[in-house]
Amino acid sequence: MLGRRDLAPPDRPTNVKGRFPVRPTAHASSGQADGAAAIAAALGARSVVLVGMPGAGKTSIGRRLAARLGLPFRDADAAIEAAAGMTIPEIFATHGEAAFRDGEQKVIARLLGDGPQVLATGGGAMIRAETRAAVAARGVSVWLKADIDVLLGRVRRRSNRPLLNGGDPRATLAALLAARERFFAACDFTVLSGEGPHEIVVDAIVDGLADRFLGRVGAADAREPQRAAPGPDGAAIDGGHRNGTVNDLR
Repeated sequence: MLGRRDLAPPDRPTNVKGRFPVRPTAHASSGQADGAAAIAAALGARSVVLVGMPGAGKTSIGRRLAARLGLPFRDADAAIEAAAGMTIPEIFATHGEAAFRDGEQKVIARLLGDGPQVLATGGGAMIRAETRAAVAARGVSVWLKADIDVLLGRVRRRSNRPLLNGGDPRATLAALLAARERFFAACDFTVLSGEGPHEIVVDAIVDGLADRFLGRVGAADAREPQRAAPGPDGAAIDGGHRNGTVNDLR
């Protein structure tokens, strides 16, 4: 069940408390641009960190959000591939998931030092306690929450999801979501990512950031203390023993 901090873009998308209706727009108005600039300034050195399952739209929505806020966009998976000189499926095949998570943790920690920016993370990044702590310290985390049907429709279009290759993708997605949902739920706020235009989701994220940083009506909800993140036991679902590293990921 969604909490009151969840930002849902339904037929008439709204923000935290159902105020400030969100309207999909192709171009930001001058007022929207001013608000976006104010949010970017208020972030200081913090990053807006998008988290969620594969297929939630973190990269495509992140690019649009970065353009709206006038900030750089970084994709953690792309940075990992560039650092390793290998694709993510190749890293999984050669070194295993545990080694990939080690490298992912290092890369995200490095990227968080480059804020402000919009940073899209991989679907399993938040299972690492160290990554959750780094994001909490140097970012504002947003869970892009999508239902299984939406996720499945999107991930089927791509073949670079090593944990979803083979078997029953729906069952795999459901199992991964069950294991990761408690970590996603500890984010600063949640936005629903459905089948509608990505600009609707961007509008909802901007509303949540404005509530948090600009003191608009509804800020009391957006500014609730972050839920206590799960402890190091999250490493138990790390997908293997930590007996290898990808040394180039630094």
